[in-house]
Amino acid sequence: MTNAPMIEAAGLSKFYGDFAAVRNVSFSVPRGQVAAFLGPNGAGKSTTLKILTGYLTASEGVARIAGLEVLAHRIEAARRIGYLPENGPLYPEMTPLELLRFLGEARGLSNGELTGRIDAVVDQCNLQAVLEKSIYKLSKGYRQRVGMAQALLHEPDVLIMDEPTSGLDPNQIQDVRLLIRRLGETKTILISTHILQEVRAVCGHVILINEGRVVFDGTPEEMAAGGTLEVAFYRLTGRGTVPQQAPPDDSAGSLAGVSAAPSLRAGPQAADGQAAAEPAGSKQYSDSQGQPYGDGAEAGSAADGRSTRPADAAEPRKAGGAQ
Repeated sequence: MTNAPMIEAAGLSKFYGDFAAVRNVSFSVPRGQVAAFLGPNGAGKSTTLKILTGYLTASEGVARIAGLEVLAHRIEAARRIGYLPENGPLYPEMTPLELLRFLGEARGLSNGELTGRIDAVVDQCNLQAVLEKSIYKLSKGYRQRVGMAQALLHEPDVLIMDEPTSGLDPNQIQDVRLLIRRLGETKTILISTHILQEVRAVCGHVILINEGRVVFDGTPEEMAAGGTLEVAFYRLTGRGTVPQQAPPDDSAGSLAGVSAAPSLRAGPQAADGQAAAEPAGSKQYSDSQGQPYGDGAEAGSAADGRSTRPADAAEPRKAGGAQ
């Protein structure tokens, strides 16, 4: 069945104490579609991707890849996924060729199959010029291509990419977008990005998450609704209208620095427009290394100790429907 979901999130929630990194996140991506996963910093994007790929276990809900429940069929689901995390870890002392061979053997590819797949991904990602050069000597653009190559090595049906063009120059960005378009003809792709031009360039589906909840699920055209994606992003994340000095919705329109709605995350406002002091009893949840949970966002809480993410947030806006 061609439009059966290849990526499916059904009521996913992830809690750290009283803080909800994501709450009741549901969406699906059918076979052969390239979908964008948008949201402000700290909205829950990376947490959701980690649950979908099996790196995190959801507190509630079910993640499925190609019909397989990820929690119950972790290894089988992993065989169907190619995952490119943001700034994905590579072994810097290895060459791309050594890395690809090592990872292919770890995935159980036979020698004959592995040789053919290495040749294919080296060609797809244009790695011929650096194939036997140590990874620590490569530019960020080439390291990103090596990460893409390892994600494609076992020929997965599903690709999940977290900020695949982060830090690349315009030529490298164009190369990655062309590759994503080609891969989208035969694979299902979910891309987490802040770059709205990237959404228009390669994606036919948008899922927008804010404060840990899905607030829009539809096409880029439906999200823009006769305006621009940037204006829609501001509106759907509770920012109101775009300030006059904001950049236009073009290739420079990265929203990497946009945080969640100030009315929810920054606390009460004083009369002069400055944020008031945090209420007594405010908490921040962090791991053993002192890093805050929820994609690196500040985990603000109300005076009663509960998360500032509202439990009664609006349902996601669906294509063609009201919020």
